[in-house]
Amino acid sequence: MEPKLRLMIVDDELIVRESLLNWLRKYGHEVDTAASGSEALEKIEQKPFQLLFVDIKMPGMDGLELLERVKKEYPDTLVVIITAHGSIESAARAMRAGASDYLMKPFKPDQLSLVMERIFNQQKITSDYRYVKGCLDQITRFDNIIGQSPPMEKLYALILEVAQSDASVLITGETGTGKELVAKAIHAKSPRAQLPFVAINCGALPDALMESELFGHRKGSFTGAEHSRKGFLEVVSGGTLFLDEIGDISAKMQVDLLRVLEDKTIFSVGSKTPVKVDFRLISATRKDLEKCIEEGSFREDFFYRINVIIIHLPSLRERKGDIPLLVDHFMAKYSHETTKHVDRIKPDALSLLNAYNWPGNVRELENAVERAVVLSKSRTLDARDFSFLKPAHAAPSSPQTLKAVQESHILRILDEQDWQITRSAEILGINRVTLHKIIKRNNFSKGT
Repeated sequence: MEPKLRLMIVDDELIVRESLLNWLRKYGHEVDTAASGSEALEKIEQKPFQLLFVDIKMPGMDGLELLERVKKEYPDTLVVIITAHGSIESAARAMRAGASDYLMKPFKPDQLSLVMERIFNQQKITSDYRYVKGCLDQITRFDNIIGQSPPMEKLYALILEVAQSDASVLITGETGTGKELVAKAIHAKSPRAQLPFVAINCGALPDALMESELFGHRKGSFTGAEHSRKGFLEVVSGGTLFLDEIGDISAKMQVDLLRVLEDKTIFSVGSKTPVKVDFRLISATRKDLEKCIEEGSFREDFFYRINVIIIHLPSLRERKGDIPLLVDHFMAKYSHETTKHVDRIKPDALSLLNAYNWPGNVRELENAVERAVVLSKSRTLDARDFSFLKPAHAAPSSPQTLKAVQESHILRILDEQDWQITRSAEILGINRVTLHKIIKRNNFSKGT
């Protein structure tokens, strides 16, 4: 069964446009028309077309000029040139310039069918190539980590090196830098790759619940324990355990985990039967754990157990050369999810994104691109689509206290996310319960 395409017929002659329109619609294709090259470019700007039929002789912008513009700005769009009988030289020039095929006027339905058959074959070859390339990219990629800057190249090399050992890893970095993605990449490149990867956000769980989640519990061991359940330490056995925001766990939990790391044995809540476990521990934190040790909130012996190898992730400010790659990735992701077909960004928008400070790093950039794609009225993003971002270097009118700066930042993130508490908490690097407490304590409200 032949695929259905989104096509456009570009010809200054009404009879040609209508003839092609009727023929192509009979086969179920989505067809639009344009009477000039400039009109065609305006329509392509709004939504993508897979195939254009372009008359070579038109007033103003002729077919060859339109072909060159399309192949330069929209290289995936196929173009069939329409030329008058006897103008084979023009058709040859068009083919050299990137046209996929040509039609000679006057043409018959069977000639159009032959051209469409060749186009379908060409599309299948292109589709097969992209599928194979995608499979190869899937094999060699670093679990959706995007970037080609020198700091990221160093990170990739370190991931490959670290993945081959079983040593505990501590990943540090600001909120939104992709610590869980790096943990997954280490697991994916390790000998444990075919076994479980379990991620737990320590900051989101109270101590009692975390104990049950990690160690499991016996039926009746506490109120509400109607069934026995294995903990994640037993479920993950053989694989990798990722503890995000490990700096938030209590002193008691640090002691319990230290014992597990030393003898690889656990006891579920309410049980005296030891269970042997085998897992690799990867932890992450945005906190300065050495400072926490000085303050007495983090155990020194536990710290040295979890940071045999330390990986520090660069902030987005330290790798701004990756912003165009990240923007392309997020545009493709959210264009697919929203069917908005936003696939281009203007230089003024990229300049704005490069000038911004990105306190929430890659996560904040992703949220900004998602918002821009959802609200965009065009397939091309410009600076106006990111007007919600505050200027990166705008100095406050008067000196502010640290508390005032923090409150202002929290309110800005809440406003940007339309007061979606879970998403705002993720960007701020805190759990939603803590964010609720801050909002209540400071009497924040929408529009404050």
